[in-house]
Amino acid sequence: MQHKRPLTGLALAATAIVTLAGCSATSSASTADDTAWRTATSAERGGGMDALVKAAEAEGKLNVIALPPTWANYGKIIDGFKAKYPGITVSSANPNGSSADEVAAVKSQEGQATAPDVLDLGNAVLQANTDLFTDYKVANWQDIPDHLKDADGLWTRDYTGLMSIGYDSTKVTTAPEDLDDLLGSAYKGKVSIAGDPTQANQAASAVYLAALENGGSADDITKGVDYFGELKQAGNFQNVLPTQATVASGETPVVIQWSYNNLAWGPAAGASGNQHWKTVVPEGQALASYYAQAINKDAPHPAAARLWQEYIASPEAQNLYLQAGAFPATLDAMQQAGTVDDKALDAAGGAPKDAVELTDEQVTAAAKVLAAKWSATMGS
Repeated sequence: MQHKRPLTGLALAATAIVTLAGCSATSSASTADDTAWRTATSAERGGGMDALVKAAEAEGKLNVIALPPTWANYGKIIDGFKAKYPGITVSSANPNGSSADEVAAVKSQEGQATAPDVLDLGNAVLQANTDLFTDYKVANWQDIPDHLKDADGLWTRDYTGLMSIGYDSTKVTTAPEDLDDLLGSAYKGKVSIAGDPTQANQAASAVYLAALENGGSADDITKGVDYFGELKQAGNFQNVLPTQATVASGETPVVIQWSYNNLAWGPAAGASGNQHWKTVVPEGQALASYYAQAINKDAPHPAAARLWQEYIASPEAQNLYLQAGAFPATLDAMQQAGTVDDKALDAAGGAPKDAVELTDEQVTAAAKVLAAKWSATMGS
């Protein structure tokens, strides 16, 4: 049996976030600057950073989607962008949506002012929808490792966590050490994951972890689906989408999800969190998965979309990810430059060294397994 790796001591700043207003229903007026920035592949090619800021402020809006305030510190990140560029209104749509919901919104709202400008996607959905994106390289492009970005700038990875088990210590008195523990009678009706694995990267990653822990591999995640079938047969799987509210109320007492989300829903959330919520990352083959940023090629606010990318890649925003326990893509470069928040890095347990991350090819193969077997196995 593996030993548990507890995560404690993170000073999250993911509370007291004000809900952001919805988007206008009318299309943005097209301008010469709009046209220029729609095709700009860098700030330099568009006339420089000052020109980008001016154009984005002239647009006056940015549409983001599927960014819960407590997810990887996005509440603070959005507030930071608004404070830095007060002339730009940020509209945050469907904060609890999945990567698939983001893509659906891009397609269904094409040509509308409400369409997402930027996307934050799990890898399977990302790789299946690259025709929706446009190339853009941020000013600190060299700080992002080659394996974490598309060579032409079509997408860039921005942060990752580790798959973890969150649990309410008042309802589960013995801390789980690995996924096999969750098959026991003490977990009857208690275990949930963050959505449908065929649609949501976080839920799919729970299946990947189960495969790694049960004799499968990143090349074949079938044993992960089999594990969840056993969990359901045991009566332990709870088909309820966990949220901070369901964790706080005790409705979902055990959740397999990214470490930064489990941490955000515990004591770090203050009065809105579960003060008895604990987070464990099993040792051994820990699982990581970077989420990626991309710009909608038909973004209604193309300059603001590019300015958001610049902000997200900056040390300011990358450290905000880190403060929530999410490891940013530019971590190595920030350590070398002395711009990393060392206190936050220490609290997160240091950069992960033993984590498995599926390649693009493995994610594609895993998606086929999930499409073929998940519904048949789980009866949903």
